[in-house]
Amino acid sequence: MKFAALLAVSAASMIVVPAIAQDNRDPSQDFDGPYISVGGGASLQASDRGETLIFDTDQDGTYGDPVNTVGDTDAFSPGFCNGAATGTANRGCRNDKDGPEFFGRLGYDKRMGDFVVGALVEGGHSVARDSVSGFSTTPASYTMSREADYQANARLRAGYTPGGGALLYVTGGGAYARLDNKFTTTNTANSFDDNGKTNAWGYAVGGGAEVMVTNNIGLGLEYLYTDVKDKDYVVNVGAGSAPDTNPFLLNGGGTDIRRSDPHFRTHSVRGTLSYRF
Repeated sequence: MKFAALLAVSAASMIVVPAIAQDNRDPSQDFDGPYISVGGGASLQASDRGETLIFDTDQDGTYGDPVNTVGDTDAFSPGFCNGAATGTANRGCRNDKDGPEFFGRLGYDKRMGDFVVGALVEGGHSVARDSVSGFSTTPASYTMSREADYQANARLRAGYTPGGGALLYVTGGGAYARLDNKFTTTNTANSFDDNGKTNAWGYAVGGGAEVMVTNNIGLGLEYLYTDVKDKDYVVNVGAGSAPDTNPFLLNGGGTDIRRSDPHFRTHSVRGTLSYRF
């Protein structure tokens, strides 16, 4: 997926550079100074193969405990799937949700001959959603989902502009996301409480191309990989109306549930419109 995006960036660069060469304007001052950008595109979910739910049955803060029945069998023997449950049995899940994104950006570039270095800050929103589900022998399903209310990053970028007009660059830096977490289950016996929205921190790296179509206006195409990490989202399982023999209650009166993979990863392919001062 990300390789296709990079190929798209390269193809766009090869198409637009000859067009710029025919422009009569002077490109000697391109990519030097402050700019603002808006943009949008698609957020694509990375593959989360092998993700599960993990359990802390004695609520001591250490996850990885088995959830066993009174007969000492695994209550989650039906297994797990990468996505949102479509029923109470592990017979396939809905795929993680890709979706559109939009953002705004403030940046500054410094041009030194044919080389450009710069820094930028960016904020925006994406509707991509990442889910994982588990299935108990009851039977019942348990699904954790997360998406970003908003995301922000601060990145450096470095690029090459052969005589101005077009810039090819790589970029990377720190990233933040405010995650909106949700939990759903078909289990109506136990009680379930969670801590909802959480903060996630990580990094973003990528590359792209930008072309100046006038002295002030530029168009770009960019690929960005973002990986943020959140270990704070927890679902607390209580007794509710369940008997003392309930598997979630056998080892201390309650169980905490968390995702096995704390990383929320997205591949973004986006276009940009920039105004340079």
